[in-house]
Amino acid sequence: MDLHIGDALSPGQVADLLTEARSRTLLLVAPLSEEDLRLPHSPLMSPIVWDLGHIAHFEEVWLLERLESDPELDGEGLRGMYDPFRNPRSVRSDLPLPSLPECQEYLGGVRRAVLEGLDRPASVPGSERLLAEGFVYRLVLQHEYQHNETILQTLQLKGGEPYPAPRAVGEPPGPDPDAPEPGTMIRVPGDRVIHGTDDRSTAYDNERPRHEVELSPFWLDAHPVTNAEYLEFMADGGYRRRELWSGAGWASRGEMELEHPAYWTETGTGWEVRRMDRTTPVSLDEPVCHVGYWEAEAYARWAEKRLPTEFEWEAAATWDFDEGAKQRYPWGDEAPTPRRANLDALLFHPAPVGGYPLGVSPVGAWGMIGDVWEWTSSTFHGYPGYETFPYPEYSEVFFGDEYYVLRGGSWATRPGAIRGTFRNWDYPVRRQIFSGFRCARDA
Repeated sequence: MDLHIGDALSPGQVADLLTEARSRTLLLVAPLSEEDLRLPHSPLMSPIVWDLGHIAHFEEVWLLERLESDPELDGEGLRGMYDPFRNPRSVRSDLPLPSLPECQEYLGGVRRAVLEGLDRPASVPGSERLLAEGFVYRLVLQHEYQHNETILQTLQLKGGEPYPAPRAVGEPPGPDPDAPEPGTMIRVPGDRVIHGTDDRSTAYDNERPRHEVELSPFWLDAHPVTNAEYLEFMADGGYRRRELWSGAGWASRGEMELEHPAYWTETGTGWEVRRMDRTTPVSLDEPVCHVGYWEAEAYARWAEKRLPTEFEWEAAATWDFDEGAKQRYPWGDEAPTPRRANLDALLFHPAPVGGYPLGVSPVGAWGMIGDVWEWTSSTFHGYPGYETFPYPEYSEVFFGDEYYVLRGGSWATRPGAIRGTFRNWDYPVRRQIFSGFRCARDA
């Protein structure tokens, strides 16, 4: 369904969107046994059955309780085993998790109640702001979309038999003949640009408000750093050269015994990478994936560059310097499609760089949406004038210098959960996320 940011949603559209989101969730977990759903595949991740129950509980709280009883409940409103703050990922396998049939019953029961209530007018005082422009429905949809990506991170970590991924038919496009070569940099002019958004139909509170930022001119990689470029860093001793790493990065490298991106294995004939149930030679023209912030920072220093700030990243992705206007996506305001970006979870790997000419930004940056999340040098804080809505546990409680901001989404990101202003964040040591980077340099 091709809905744009800001579009109002009819009850029928809400029903269709919720149904499509649930179909994708169930498709991703359909190949799994109950044992696989309940196992803690990594202390970094939840048992997948917890994610499924949490999806149902979030929908229950926000589309039933908040709209039918009390929209002013404190905080996120989640309770019991599905409260992610009371029960961090490392302890969730010890909770009294439901069986798969019980979880399916919970998911189905909540959904039936939600669909039955879509045609009823809201009667609870205070619910108008949640319902305005369909915000609360998009909130619940994005929550499920984001857990799809989290589930895929878990399945990449899965022990035992590899996850039989339900891959889409076909392969991604190869590099366009007019695409710049990997390593090419583009000059982004300095200017006062609009950063963030005032959208309240789809955007999270940490994306707001819209505000001006003064940027100096800078150079930016036309593409994310490729596996071929990263292999040059590795071959030049990048993981062993102390001068390339920050103090915290070097300590982390030693503790984690980092020598290469996650899921890579060196063989007698080169490097291989495991992607769910397939192990293939590392594709030289794809963006490097599953590297943490410290690795990205060390590579940038080796290349005599740096990582872009999130303000630089967003300007290169969304600002038309000729028109002095902001776009929702690099290609304009139209929703993502398979011809514009590698999104939507079913390819199961990044595409070769330069393969989506319809997705190029006004300054000439390729692949800024999809393929790999891109680390920036910015830590996660609220913008000037930030206002928490509708609960502090999504953004506010994470503000600080512990987390670095990532931008742009990955192949595992659903199209409804990404835009040019979307901000992801994580600890700099995290590598289970589908993360890569591109570099910048002062002009």
